[in-house]
Amino acid sequence: MALEFGAKELFSYDPEKSSQDTSKMFINFSQGLMSFPMNIPGTTYHKCLKDQKKALNMMSDVVKERRASPEKHWDDVLDDVFKDMNTEKFLTVEFLPHLMFGLLFISFDSISWTLALAFKLLAENPLVLEALSAEHETILKKKENVDSSITWEEYKSMTFTLQVINETLRLGSVSPGFLRRAREDIQVNGYTIPAGWGIMAVTSALQLNPNTFKEPLAYNPWRWKDLESHVISKNFMPFGGGLKQCAGSEYSRVFLATFFHVLVTNYRWTNIEGGDVVRTPILKFRNGFRIKISKKG
Repeated sequence: MALEFGAKELFSYDPEKSSQDTSKMFINFSQGLMSFPMNIPGTTYHKCLKDQKKALNMMSDVVKERRASPEKHWDDVLDDVFKDMNTEKFLTVEFLPHLMFGLLFISFDSISWTLALAFKLLAENPLVLEALSAEHETILKKKENVDSSITWEEYKSMTFTLQVINETLRLGSVSPGFLRRAREDIQVNGYTIPAGWGIMAVTSALQLNPNTFKEPLAYNPWRWKDLESHVISKNFMPFGGGLKQCAGSEYSRVFLATFFHVLVTNYRWTNIEGGDVVRTPILKFRNGFRIKISKKG
């Protein structure tokens, strides 16, 4: 769902008209990112590269088709990118498929896993669900038209919702960490990391540090009220850190907040089976995860 929504906004993707299973390609790519890099048929890494190539070819076809009909306007991100090609030199025809691939990947990967984990954690923690529902019911009561879209002011008022999102991201980092390369020798606790070596910062472990987060395995969104901003910036990195923080971080938070608003004001659900979390090497459910969802009222 998250991928198809992102693809629609990016390049007016219609899954019913597409001959490609876009979600399967991106899921295979995601699963191969932290696999052993052995590029032979049958391995996860080989499937990852194969589906990445398919996805890039699909993006290339979209770019070619759209450039062949410049008179048509689709009112999506790709339309805006074409306009920016007149002023931004880095936006070349060759680069556009890679840009669209990257934007689509970051628009769904963390969101999909975070949503699945949120269903599980909220159902298992009724006090959290009650507080979350109360915040969104209050927003509904203040609306002149309950069917109108969420406004920016309403989003910024979702204080507890953002705490729920942070706590879910803290417990369920999609990636175990992020990679960097040492540009010079680095001294760490008496050891030397030589220049040129790859470094993996394991942020998922950092976010479960009991010295920073009391009872780190407990689902407690209220903890975010008392955490100082400098502590959060150094110990909470679900989207990476520094200048290379994921470009989809704010998009993900807005999407999740909007989704939670619709979810808790219109639906109820119960966990049926599965949902045991495994973090080796990336977050997933051991035997899948099934829920039963129904409309309120």
